[in-house]
Amino acid sequence: MFPTPIEKTSRSWQLTYQALLPATLIIWLLPLIAVAIFSIKPAGDFAEGNFWGLPSSFEFFNNYGRVFFDSDMPRYLMNSFLITVPTVIGAVALSAMTGFALGVYKFKGNLLIFFMFIAGNFVPFQILMVPVRDLTVSMNLYDTKLGLILFHVAFQTGFCTLFMRNFIRALPFPLIEAARVEGVAEWRIFVFVVMPLMKPALAALAVLIFTFIWNDYFWAIVLTQGPDAQPVTAGITSFNSQFRAAYHLMSAGSIVAALPPVAMFFLMQKHFIAGLTLGAVK
Repeated sequence: MFPTPIEKTSRSWQLTYQALLPATLIIWLLPLIAVAIFSIKPAGDFAEGNFWGLPSSFEFFNNYGRVFFDSDMPRYLMNSFLITVPTVIGAVALSAMTGFALGVYKFKGNLLIFFMFIAGNFVPFQILMVPVRDLTVSMNLYDTKLGLILFHVAFQTGFCTLFMRNFIRALPFPLIEAARVEGVAEWRIFVFVVMPLMKPALAALAVLIFTFIWNDYFWAIVLTQGPDAQPVTAGITSFNSQFRAAYHLMSAGSIVAALPPVAMFFLMQKHFIAGLTLGAVK
């Protein structure tokens, strides 16, 4: 029923596995490797078709210097932080409260409300493009960081609620009952009893949402325009002009834009893995 561990297979299959694994990893990383290589090449290499060869000149400091000092990239990066951090805080806070309500309290319509949160995750977000854009325009939130934050919080809360509700239901309920017997208020139970037990789940959810929002491109170009509110994913396209695309600068900007979520994962790796695996083994 379960696959045989690689240690218990034949020696020939182990050697095949050891040879295929690095090759598969290189193929998977090939696009990122190509972007990293081209970020240190001069613009002429792309025009001459030198995609995979050695750079005709090493332009690391020149390319990345132009990205930081001769463009709006720092502003786009700041916009991404100002959009992503409040969104993560808002979505995680709301989902923790809704997950607590749906996971602990038994009332009529509990399951229906939970299904409504889940159903929102199955709606193709492309069909919401026009109504959401019109809504932000009518509310004077178009091309503002606040509009993007509010939309992301609303859109991510459904998935976060699913995550938190199932996690809270796995917690030992006698702890909550014991606190109620002692006369502890419900909000104090949530803050001082449930929240400390949710730290691994909160960390895992924060990493996931941070990555989702930071890497968002679709809504960044639908709801914003220009450096005043656009995040870095949409701002990278500013290196394109009417008649020429600076692919070497776009590559350097892409590497810079990819660093914060990678750093976020490695900083929170311990809590992230603990949150995903908590409750998997009893």
